[in-house]
Amino acid sequence: MGPTDGGGSVRSGDGDMPGRTAARAVVSSAATARAYTEAVVRGEWDAAGLKVRDEDVIDLLLVVSELVTNAIRHGGGLAGFMARTTAEGVRIAVDDHSDIVPEAAFGSGALPLGHHGNGYGWPLIIRLARDIAVDRRPGGGKTVSVLVPMRNAPGSAPRTAGRL
Repeated sequence: MGPTDGGGSVRSGDGDMPGRTAARAVVSSAATARAYTEAVVRGEWDAAGLKVRDEDVIDLLLVVSELVTNAIRHGGGLAGFMARTTAEGVRIAVDDHSDIVPEAAFGSGALPLGHHGNGYGWPLIIRLARDIAVDRRPGGGKTVSVLVPMRNAPGSAPRTAGRL
């Protein structure tokens, strides 16, 4: 999988939305990744004349925060980031510099026993996202990708072919 450029650069836009071009930005922290992702999502939905549910955006931003923080804290640093809208939601991919696949990535989503101050990230990701994949990158490191489902806000026109 190679959805991102190295060095923390970002690729958005997508093959699922004809006529859209890839936008680039630099993501160096969870905060900049959240801001970028929200701009991509709201921009795509607005351009299609739709409104996304705020609670889905909140879930998406929690997942983005956890994935980027994991790359920075446990993956040797953030090597790339991608946010792309699809018909089902938003595909997020985070590249880091570590070849180690986190054991919790394919766990049950159970919360840790007792409060230890950490260990909540992967259970949160597992509960809010689907299609979780961890792929090694040819030059070293890995890409963690997930799909976070998104729904139209109540009263918004339904999504149809060609509209997200």
